[in-house]
This record gives sequence, C-alpha cells and structure tokens, in this order.
Amino acid sequence: MRLLTWNVHYGFGADGRFDLDRIAHRIRHHDPDIVALQEVERFWKRSFETDQPAELARRLSDYYWVYGPNLDMHAGTPERPNRRRQFGNMILSRWPILSSRNFPLPKFGTLTQHSIQQGALEAVVRTPSGRPLRVYSTHLSHLSAHTRLPQIEALLAIHRRAFAEGGAWCGGHPDPRAGWTEGEMPPMPREAVIMGDLNCTPDSEEYDRLVGPMAAPYGRLVNRDGFVDCWVAAGHDEREGVTCDGKRIDYVLVSAWLFDRVRAARIDSGTDASDHWPVVVDLDY
Repeated sequence: MRLLTWNVHYGFGADGRFDLDRIAHRIRHHDPDIVALQEVERFWKRSFETDQPAELARRLSDYYWVYGPNLDMHAGTPERPNRRRQFGNMILSRWPILSSRNFPLPKFGTLTQHSIQQGALEAVVRTPSGRPLRVYSTHLSHLSAHTRLPQIEALLAIHRRAFAEGGAWCGGHPDPRAGWTEGEMPPMPREAVIMGDLNCTPDSEEYDRLVGPMAAPYGRLVNRDGFVDCWVAAGHDEREGVTCDGKRIDYVLVSAWLFDRVRAARIDSGTDASDHWPVVVDLDY
C-alpha cells in the first residue's frame, strides 16, 4: 500500500503559478493508493473560483474521494445563491471509501492574527487485504504550539473513541422496512493513519504528544496504542528531512503496532507545484 500526503497550497506552486494539472500529474507520478490533501478550496476569487475537489477528482477519475470543508462561508451570487466558499481537506482512494466523517478542531480566537477553522477528515477505506483502514487528512494551526496542542488532544481523542463508537451506523433497527440498515454495516477499525500538515517539527512538544516523549538514552517512548512516524520507522533520523520552508512539518503517522510494516518513506523534493513537498510512504497492510 502506498500513502501520499500533500499540502497543495490551494493550487499555487512555489513559483506562484496556479496549476491543478501539475498537482494531479505529480500525484499520478507516485501511483499512490491513498492520498491525503490539505488546503483544497472551492469558489475563492484568488484561485479563479474553481471547485478544486471536483477538478482534482476529474483529473484523478479512477479514485474514490471525499472532501471535508472546515472554513465554510456564504459566497452566493444572484445566479448561484447557495454557493459556498470553502477550504479544507480531501482524501482520495484507489479502493472504496466505506464511510466518512469531518471533525472541526479547536480554534483559537485571535484579535489581529489570521486564525481559521481547521479540522480532520476521516475516511474508512476497504483495502484488498480485507482489512479496513481508518485514514485522517488534517491540517493544524500555523500560529503556535499553544494553538496546536488543543487540536492534537482533540485529534487523539477522536482516534481513541472511534473504535468504541462503531461505524457510521451500527446495530440494528426495530423496523427493517425503514431503510436505516440499507447495505452492509460500515466498519470502524482500530488501525489508523494520520496524514497531513501538522505545522510542527520533530523537536517540538506537539511531536512528543503525537509519537511519545524522548527519554535519553532510551529514545522515543512510543505507546503501544499510540502512533509512529513513518519517516523514522523507515530508517530515517527524525531530525532529517524537509517538507516546507527548511523544516519537516508534513507527516504520515500510523498505529504503533504497524511500525514494522513500514517499508519506505520519502519526500518528493522534485516538484514546485506547491510550497510543500509530498511525503510518500510504502506500508504492508
């Protein structure tokens, strides 16, 4: 299984050029099975009022997809009164997405600094192995550790309770004719992947909270029910690597017990289609 995460900067490259074609082309270059995208938007003037989820889905038409807007505002016109201006996360999958949920994350209400609503998009994917996989595409605050840590706590809480909550629907219904149990009951697996622009570096408190604290001379104290950084599990030093502005802030994290199934991780520094570089991980699952 190949995973890819990428903050696509609402279609604008490091060269300042808007081009969804080269984003789609670069994604295809890596031939991923599951893709997590951040900073995907709909109907903004700055990006020529494009419906980016629809446009990317059209260019990657052999993938299933879901979109989770977090910033969602009125952008109606006389011709299209119900149009919304949106900004959020997207997940594409080579295999069916059985269910999806979108979670807002805590927002810090600033007085003058730019602060937007952010969130985590969840997708439960049916994989060829027969084992479903829970995937999150998320984008955390750029402001400070103070604004990111509550978001991380919320994200970890979402993960911890997901399995106990069950699928998008579970159990039965007293009246089968009501249609509530149409189709198969969707699963909610324990196994999860968190992908996205987390806006923190490996020497940060946020990183410690996600993958465990550093304890010299023993290394990372990764909890058995926590997450591992695939970049490290693949054999890289956690202090190495760059994904944006000279830092590694984009990650693929997997359930800790999957650490020995990570086969490779790389950062695609060969594209200027965004101000971030994609992270690609190969995982046996």
